[in-house]
Amino acid sequence: MKILLVEDDAMLGSAVADGLRLHGYTVDWARDGRAAEVALMPESHGIVLLDLGLPFKSGLEVLKAWRERRLDTPVLILTARDEINDRIKGLDAGADDYVIKPFDLDEILARIRALIRRQGGRRSPSIQVGNLRIDPASRTVRQYDANITLSPREFNVLLALAEQNGRVMSRAQIEETLYGWGDEIESNAVEVYIHHLRRKLGADAIQTVRGIGYRVAHD
Repeated sequence: MKILLVEDDAMLGSAVADGLRLHGYTVDWARDGRAAEVALMPESHGIVLLDLGLPFKSGLEVLKAWRERRLDTPVLILTARDEINDRIKGLDAGADDYVIKPFDLDEILARIRALIRRQGGRRSPSIQVGNLRIDPASRTVRQYDANITLSPREFNVLLALAEQNGRVMSRAQIEETLYGWGDEIESNAVEVYIHHLRRKLGADAIQTVRGIGYRVAHD
């Protein structure tokens, strides 16, 4: 999944971005309100981490602009301890959750997973699809009673497909989950990861929908 981080503090932003990447997320980092407002496009990011105290445009203004454009991407507000009124305004403006600074990265990760579950309409922390059980928190995959070892990118592709509840993802959509701003996109990377997943999970685990894309087999 790709996350949009909106934070003007260079030290904090770098630490959060590095921590998220270490846990398998792709991160785009916007450092002011103007950049953030135009950065979020439909289906471009799965989650937004939004600071309220931004240069040029406040996080609250940015959030209102997104919701006026009917962008329904889940937003987790990052706010200082004494900004209670801003937290209330943020939630009323369309934010989905907030966390108080200073925060622990593990709390951010847990809240991100909770927002993803809520967005996908599920309560269980793991995803069961066909004979696969995928645990986003531990980044593990079990097939029947066996643990399957996947590379970080292979896991990200499988998780992205599993979170679609049987819907087809195009190659471009899968690439969106794997690469951030400035990353060099390898021309056949998606096909390579799909090939590796089929080799490890079975030839029928990932279905090709000709001319459209891929989906995880549910049966």
